[in-house]
Amino acid sequence: MRHDGRKFQELRKIKIKTHVLKNAAGSCMIEMGDTKVLCSASVEEKVPPFLKGQGKGWLTAEYGMLPASCNERIARESSKGKQSGRTMEIQRLIGRSLRSIVDLKKMGERTIWIDADVIQGDGGTRTASITGGFIALAIAVEQLKKKKLITESPILDYVAAISVGVVGGKGALDLCYEEDSKAEVDMNFVMTGDGKFVEVQGTAEGKPFSKRELEDLTTLAGKGISELIRLQKKFVKI
Repeated sequence: MRHDGRKFQELRKIKIKTHVLKNAAGSCMIEMGDTKVLCSASVEEKVPPFLKGQGKGWLTAEYGMLPASCNERIARESSKGKQSGRTMEIQRLIGRSLRSIVDLKKMGERTIWIDADVIQGDGGTRTASITGGFIALAIAVEQLKKKKLITESPILDYVAAISVGVVGGKGALDLCYEEDSKAEVDMNFVMTGDGKFVEVQGTAEGKPFSKRELEDLTTLAGKGISELIRLQKKFVKI
């Protein structure tokens, strides 16, 4: 058993609430253990200059951690005048992950922004942002269909993400911060509903990991993502 009482192949307790923001085209609050992320989708009737006149849309993301989301106050990046490398890496990951399951040609010349704001962080904020961001996206797309701005959904499949790692010599699913900070291996997987990989991020701390360990962690991540996608399907249909 882990320090929070979970089995090593068990996700943290998950709570999802949709339509939490009045003005967003789609929104949800996703909680994975003590990690809480507010995900929203906004629609702009324009595309970046590099896509003008091509008849297709764009999907991008922004990510941020609120000042009181962790034990020590996190300064707003706007006050620093620039985003950190970590923030830029994570929001690019979110954007890539969601674009992987979207046919941009079916969106028309408009942009969907996915905003992921971490209310409280306890590990896995980037993976929760992708899983919740997909729900916000699917809700926004449904609104576009209802308004007859698009004729069919551009979403091709579900997508979700989860962290896995080796903690105390054992493979563990969905790491909280305490586990993540001392894991011998730390990985993030982004996968689609049909089991394909969008992105795999992984690193060892100290001792390298074997091919067998990688295969075991891949299987464990697939199990977790299957559970997350089953949960997504309770809230949105594509």
